[in-house]
This record gives sequence, C-alpha cells and structure tokens, in this order.
Amino acid sequence: MPRLPANFYAGWRRPAEPAPALQEGGLPPERWLQQVWRHQRLRRAELRTLDGRPVRVLHPGFWNREPGPDFRQAVVQIGTEPPRTGDVEIDLAVGGWQGHRHAGNPAYSGVILHVVWDATPASFAPPVMVLRPFLDTPLAELTPWLDGEAESIWPAELSGQCCAPLQALDAETLAELLHQAAEVRLQRKAAELAARARLQGWNGALWEGLFAALGYKHNVWPCRRLAELIAPRAGSENAATFEAQLLGLAGLLPVELPRSTGATHARKLWDIWWRERDSWADLALPLSLWHLAGIRPANHPQRRLALAAQWLADGEFIPRLERWLTQPGAGEKELLNVLLPDAEHPFWSHHWTLRSKPVTQPQPLLGAARATDLAMNVILPWLFARASAGRGSGRNPELLATIRQRHFAWPAGEDNSALKLARQRLFGGSTRRLPRTAAAQQGLLQITRDFCGQTDPLCSGCRFPELVRALPGASGVGSL
Repeated sequence: MPRLPANFYAGWRRPAEPAPALQEGGLPPERWLQQVWRHQRLRRAELRTLDGRPVRVLHPGFWNREPGPDFRQAVVQIGTEPPRTGDVEIDLAVGGWQGHRHAGNPAYSGVILHVVWDATPASFAPPVMVLRPFLDTPLAELTPWLDGEAESIWPAELSGQCCAPLQALDAETLAELLHQAAEVRLQRKAAELAARARLQGWNGALWEGLFAALGYKHNVWPCRRLAELIAPRAGSENAATFEAQLLGLAGLLPVELPRSTGATHARKLWDIWWRERDSWADLALPLSLWHLAGIRPANHPQRRLALAAQWLADGEFIPRLERWLTQPGAGEKELLNVLLPDAEHPFWSHHWTLRSKPVTQPQPLLGAARATDLAMNVILPWLFARASAGRGSGRNPELLATIRQRHFAWPAGEDNSALKLARQRLFGGSTRRLPRTAAAQQGLLQITRDFCGQTDPLCSGCRFPELVRALPGASGVGSL
C-alpha cells in the first residue's frame, strides 16, 4: 500500500508561495512576458505587428538581466524586409516606451521590435507586436510554469551549433582546448599592455589597466582617464591627497555637505580638494560620464578610487607586485595582501559611499573575486608582457614559466553573465563539468570572442562546430 498520497511530489515541488495574482486590468507580471518571449510560447506562424506586417522570429535573442533592452542580438524579419539583428524590449503596454524613457536613450537605439502584452492598432517606432493574441496556451494554464521553472530552463533552440560536437569531446581534449584558448587570451592581453607601454611606459600601462579594471564594466573609460591624469605622480602624495584628487577630478565629491558633516571623511577630502581644484579645473570629468545606476554598492566608483588612492600613495606597490611573482608558492591570498595591505580602513570599511549610512559589518575595499579579475586580466598579462619584451637574452623564460604556472593554476573566479551565456551557448546549459580554474573561464570567453562574436546568433557561417568535430577526442563521450 502506498505510503504517500497520490500526486504528493507534484504538490511538494510547487513553490511554497502562491503564484502572484494578475494586476488590475488583467496585466501579467512583466517577467512572465519575458519568459513567453524567451521560450517563444507563441503561435509563431501567426505573429504580426500592430500595423499588420508578419513577424518571423529567427532568434529571440539573449535574455539581458542588466540595464538596457530585455533581449540582445535577436534576429527578426518584419514584412518583406530582410532579417535584422538587434534588440527586443518587453513592456506591459505601448506607453512603456515613453514612460520608461526609452525614447532618446542611446542604450535602446538598437531596438528593432517592441513587444507588449496588449495594445490598440496605431503607428509606432520601433515596430510593436502584442503577445496576448498569439500565446500557444491560455495564460491561466501557463501561469504555474511561468512562475516556476521557466526562468531556470535554457531553451534548446538558443544553443549554438557547436553544442553537440563540444558535448562529444572527451574531458581531456576539452580541457586542452580551453587551455590553449586561455593561452591565446593571455598573450592577447599582454600584447595590448605592451602596446600601451610603448606610449606610457611600463608603469603607466599597468596603472591604466588597473584603473580600467576597477571601473568594472560600466566605468572603464573614466577610470582609465583618471589613471592618465594622476598615475604619473604615483608615490608623491599620501593616500588622502590622492583620494581627494581622484574624486575631485571625477566629479564624485558631493557638491554640498550637511552642516552635521563636521570632520567626517567627506569634509576631510573637500578640505584638501578646494585648495587644488583650480589647478585641475580644465581636466575635471563631468559627472554625466559615470554610470551609477544599478551598480552594486561594492563596485561604486567612490570606493574603487579610494582603493586606487592607496595604491598610488604606496611607493613600493609595483615592486611588491614583482616580488609577489617570484615568491615561491605565492598565490591569490598573497596577491590580495599586496592589493589590500590594510585589513581595515577607518572610513571605507564602514561605508559604501561618501553619503551612505554606516554598514553593520566591516567591508573590505577589495574582495577575492575582484582580485582574481585583476590578476587574470591585468597583473599576470602585464608581468607576462614585461618578461616577453625584447629578443634573445631580453626574454626571461624562467619568469614566463612562473607566470604561466600561476595563470593556469589560479582558482575559478566569480561567475558572471558573460560566462553564463558562454556556457549556455557552447554547452546548452548542461551539467558538464568544466575545469574549475580561472584560466578555463578565460578560455571560454576567448572562444566566444573568436567565434560567437564573429557571427550572428544563428551561427551563420561559423567554422567552430566543424573544427571541434575534427579534434582527436571528438569521438569520445564527454563527462556529464
């Protein structure tokens, strides 16, 4: 006799919380509409724009969970026009285009189709398509799926054409493929730094690379510009002066301070900056240059520049990086000690920004994940470029071997959207185990740059699948 009631597990696996009710007027949550589009839960042969033109979705694009259009690199054909590659924005209503200020926003200039839940016929730009009449299943029946597993499933149709041959590779061949791609990426980054060194000197190239990396994704260029302005003076001032100069030049010092500020950190920086700002006036950056919306508190440029100020004030910073490389057995922990010698800062360990309230737990100015990014993208490539400089006796084979050993042994860094997309495109979101090293991550990114970045989402004309099929280990079964 069964011990469990019928359909017990089916009920057990449902989310504990009830599915959200439809909004007033029957509008579903926008995240549901994103999943309808992502999985193409539509009667695809019947799709039309509001003005009656047929719509063929050749590729729905890649779901974007960061600011900007909801789907990137979609391939859509509207009417008799040739297929176009661009972005797709999802809104509940047509008015969202104006209401969310997409019009005139450069981030939305690549939108080729505006998808909404419902609308009345009218003329809009970009073209508008409604979802409601074209669902392949009534919304009431789709609701449990939309509110449950839809977000976690990678649609098979979005996998690249290389997915099947990559799955057929044996584990050893796949690891070697990623290793070689990572070597290419290391040499490419080293070559870029060497090119900058010919103009800015080796130290200048390193400072530019470090500052750009501190800018993360959205603030690379203003941080690099600050390096050009301030880095030549490295070692000539204390950390507070460099911090005041960096934040003042960046336009990130608060214009007005409350009277209660008194002798706080922001007031201290202003007391330094007001005496120097006239001499820097022609070089100051406009505040509009910074992307501040939606960034994590730990990545705020005020914090990143405060850390850079400590590096600039340390006259032994670059020599200590060089000594770290030659120190036997030194790895990520020892590098973090170089990058963050003081465990606690009197202000920044307790505040996210100059205006934020104190945090309950002390926060370091740099974490292990960001130290890995700096090591793989700047520090090791810079050291590699220096060791490779010159010809014959100018090269340092022993140092190059040490750098390669550190590079390929480094533990995997923090996951991110670029890596997730690369894995999904190349491996279809499978559970195949990849080498758990930062170099394997670098190799994965290099492959997508070299091949996925040179074709469209449909993999038109991509040579990579056939190249993989020709590998010696392509006949084996991968470790799943």
